[in-house]
Order: sequence, then structure tokens, then C-alpha cells
Amino acid sequence: MSDGISRRTFLRTCLATGCALPLALRMDRTALADGEPRAEYGRLFYEKEARFWDRGDRNSVTCSLCPRGCTVAEGERGFCGVRENRKGKYYALAWGSACAIGPDDPIEKKPFYHVVPGERAYSIATAGCNMSCKFCQNWNISQARPEQTRNYDLPPDSVVEFAKKSGCKLVAFTYTEPIVFYEYMYDTAKLAAEKKLKPVVVSNGFISEEPMKELCKVVAAVKIDLKGFTEDFYKNVTSARLKPVLDTLVLLKKLGMWFEIVNLLIPTLNDKADDIRAMCRWIKKELGPDVPLHFSAFHPMHKLNNLPRTPDKTMFAAYDVARAEGLNYVYVGNVAPAGHKAEHTYCPKCGKTVIERRAYVIRQNNLKDGRCGFCENPIPGLWS
Repeated sequence: MSDGISRRTFLRTCLATGCALPLALRMDRTALADGEPRAEYGRLFYEKEARFWDRGDRNSVTCSLCPRGCTVAEGERGFCGVRENRKGKYYALAWGSACAIGPDDPIEKKPFYHVVPGERAYSIATAGCNMSCKFCQNWNISQARPEQTRNYDLPPDSVVEFAKKSGCKLVAFTYTEPIVFYEYMYDTAKLAAEKKLKPVVVSNGFISEEPMKELCKVVAAVKIDLKGFTEDFYKNVTSARLKPVLDTLVLLKKLGMWFEIVNLLIPTLNDKADDIRAMCRWIKKELGPDVPLHFSAFHPMHKLNNLPRTPDKTMFAAYDVARAEGLNYVYVGNVAPAGHKAEHTYCPKCGKTVIERRAYVIRQNNLKDGRCGFCENPIPGLWS
């Protein structure tokens, strides 16, 4: 900047007055050469045309990336705040602009329990989300816009470079909602796969069919947050809809994609035994008994600080319901002490412990070439 105005002052002024920030502001890529990427607040690095949109009347655009189908006037953004209409063209604002990096995350933390146990994932996220969950643990970045977060200049080649330097075998798109930074995720996943890394996605599943099909061509596994099992819950607590998420799960099954499901149990909102039973029956009927289902305990967060944490009794009751309904791989997370029975993987044929876990640590792994080491029954997953 000139005339005595610093870049930081300029950005603060833009944010305070609502001015649009130019995408052309870039950081010196040489800062990436010596290890960790450098970050600054409010920086947008790359101009990238979005995918999955159509031009409308009067320079408007209609986004077809997710079921919201936002119609966006010129100069405005969609619900997610990460995609903007500029003179009749739709742009993805967060490409190469990560606001969160986890350089050494256990894959079990995502959680993926049937994907290369014990390995680490280089994890990234940008600002934004296409839901507004009242219980979001990362609301400070998921409910923000890219110019409101501290961003790293981290294009796909740098993500892959840092992942390999850190010894990670996977690249994970997580923390916020990867759907809203689809172009960044897709380009990074494609490059990561070419470099022999496994790209994995942690998503809410609120995505249109065609983008999901395209994404499945470049990623190895998907974890879907099935946040509840009623339309009322989705409408009132997430500002979204249940059916498109169920449609995504059925699509993943049809495509042969490896996926796992997480259900966060929130006291008084989605923890009724009848709803849990209905969900488990639907999973078995539509997806099969071998899809891993993780129950996760709620802790007071964001707009739901008035609710208590989920009692352990509720968590293990849900586990018992899921097992009784015929699901073979059911897990319970966020419950102390670590190392309880619902963290382990059991062979559905002989009943023995195939993988023993204590939180994110693998204590025993009795798999042999994807089979139970005791009876040789196949255990589904991505094991190598």
C-alpha cells in the first residue's frame, strides 16, 4: 500500500466499512520454503472461478453445488459466504487460502476407524459452511468469511509438499465444511492421490449429486455427519434439510465409496431412543450392516451452552440399540475413560477384538490382509 497506509490498516478499514476485498492480494510464496506456511489476517490469495453454477438474468448466477441452490445477485455471495458473483461470473474466494492446519492429526480423530489405523493426516480447512449448526465446535471459522480469518497461502502443491515432509500418509479436508471450498479440495485431492497420499473428506453431506460424483473420483474415503434423523432437527438446529444428506449416503453406497457415519447425540434434541432406532434401521436397510457408525458425545458449545454434555448412559444406550439393530461396527467417542469396549473393532463372525484402541492410539491390530486374524473373516475398510 502507498501514502502511508499499511496493508493491515487497509484490511481493517475494508472489514469495518463493508468494502469488497480484491482477490489479487498475494503473499510471497518463498515464505513457504522453510517449513511452516506464513499467515496473515484477512488475506485472499487466488482468483478461481467456481464450478457448478449457471448464469441467470441481469448478471445473477445460480449455484448448483449444494441443495440450497442459491441465486446470487451481482456483487453478492451465497449462503456459505465463500462464493461470490462478480459481473456475472461465480468465484470461489478461498482457493489456496487455508485458515486452519492440522499437520499431524491421527486419522482416528476424524473419526475414521476403518481407514489405515494409526496413520496421520495433514488436515486443512478454509472459512465458511453451508449449514449454521447451533452446536458447531469450530463456529469461529465455519461461520466466518475468508477475509475475517487468519489465512495461510497454501495452494494444492504446498499442501502435498508439507504433508509428505511431515510424514503423513493422508490429506484430510475437515474442521469446517469442505463442500464450500470444493475447487480447492478437488484440486488438492487430485494432486495428493497422484503423489500416493490418501485424500479423505469430513463433510456434512449437504451436497448435490453431480459434485459428489466428481469428488468421489479423486478421494479415498468420506465421513458424513448425520446430525439427526428428523427434518425438524435439521431445520431448527442446522438450518438445512435431512433428505439431501440421506441421498448423499445412498449415492456413496451406490458408487462403492468407503464412508463412515458420525451421529452427535445432543440432550433433548436428537437423543430419543426411537429416533436412534429408526436411524439405525434405515442405515442397515439402505446402506448395509457394515457401514461404521460413530456416536459422539455433545459438549456445551456455540449457541447451545444451555444444554448439558451428553451423559455416558445415553451414549452406551445408543451403542446397544445400534448393535441390537444389526449394525456390525458401532463406536462411541468423547466418553471417558478411554479404552472402553465401544472404541474397539470386533469381528462380527467370531466376536474377537480385531483392533483395540485407546482414544487415538492403536493398542492392538489383529488384521491380516483386511481379514480377522483369528477366523479370516473379511473386515471392510481401507487398511493399507
